[in-house]
Amino acid sequence: MQPLPLADETEKAVCALICRSGGLKAREIAASLGLDRRTVNRVLSRSPLLGELCWQDGDYRWHGLLRQARPHSGLGEFSGWYGPVREFLAQDEERWLARLTEGCANIGRSLSDARGLMHSFRDCRAQMLSLFADLREMLGEGCLDWELAFELRLKRARWVRIYADVLVITEDRVFSLEFKMKSDPEHGEVLQAAKYCPYLEIVFGPDYEVIPVLVLTKAREKFGFVPIGEADALLPVCSGDMLFNVFNEYLGFLRD
Repeated sequence: MQPLPLADETEKAVCALICRSGGLKAREIAASLGLDRRTVNRVLSRSPLLGELCWQDGDYRWHGLLRQARPHSGLGEFSGWYGPVREFLAQDEERWLARLTEGCANIGRSLSDARGLMHSFRDCRAQMLSLFADLREMLGEGCLDWELAFELRLKRARWVRIYADVLVITEDRVFSLEFKMKSDPEHGEVLQAAKYCPYLEIVFGPDYEVIPVLVLTKAREKFGFVPIGEADALLPVCSGDMLFNVFNEYLGFLRD
C-alpha cells in the first residue's frame, strides 16, 4: 500500500485535532472536520506520520503522542535532547552532552562515528549559545521560555524519515536548523534542509510556521537566500555568526 501524498491538508487537520483532544473515534473526527468518514479512515490507516504520532486505544479512540502547544510534551520521546532554552543554558557542556548522547541512544540515533559526532554536537552547542546570547540582548528573558530539540528523529514508519539537527520553537514558529561544518552550501544540503518542512508542519500543527535554515559553521558573515531545487521557494542560508539575522528576518525585532 502506498502512503498518502506528502503533507496532505486533510492529514494535517486530522493530526491537529487528535493531538488536541482527549481521544476521538474516527466518526467524531469526521464530524468535527466536516469530512466523509471514509476519508478520515483512509488518512488514519495510510498516513505514515500519523502512525508515528497517534495511537488507537481498545475503544477505537485516537490519541496523540505529541501535544501541539507549548510545552510540547511528548517531543522528548523523539529527540536526543528536549527542553526550554533556560534549561539548555543552565547545563554545562559535559552534562548536556551526556544527556544528548543518552537520548540519541534511546531514539536509535547511530553514535558509531563517535569522534566526529561529538565534535559536531559541541560545535552545534556553541552556535546555539552564541545565538541566544544575541537574542537575550534584543528580546530579553522571554526567549528563555522558547523550546529546543536536538537530534529530532522520526524513523520507525517505513515511509517517514525525519532527521533534524536542531529545532528552535518560539510562540508561533519552528526554526528547523540544519548544521553543516562547511563554508559554502551544496545543492543536496539545501534540499536536505528543506525536505522535512512538510512533515514538521504536521508534527506542530496549523498554529506554527515552519522555517527551514541551512547553517554553515565554517563560513563567516554569510547570510542570504538560495532556491530550493527548481521551486520558487527560497531557503535562508547563513554562517553561525549570522544566525541571529535569520531570526530577525522572520521575527522583525530590529525593525523601526
